[in-house]
Amino acid sequence: MDQEQILSRISSMVDDERTLRDSLASGAIDEATERARLGALERELDRCWDLLRQRRAKAEFGENPDEARVRPAAEVEGYRS
Repeated sequence: MDQEQILSRISSMVDDERTLRDSLASGAIDEATERARLGALERELDRCWDLLRQRRAKAEFGENPDEARVRPAAEVEGYRS
């Protein structure tokens, strides 16, 4: 995935996340099922942001951004902000 594809995917997932959160807040959907879906979406968003940061860092330091790889959710979730 190139940078534009990653950004497009992030944008789409952010829209989905916003819709889910609004639906949860209004009580319009099954909370248990959608909370699990929201958690999975948040983990995938974290992975996409991580991939984008990797690509940008590689490009900044003269490396090939195509060598960046999607890391496991467990690894990405363990990072500190």
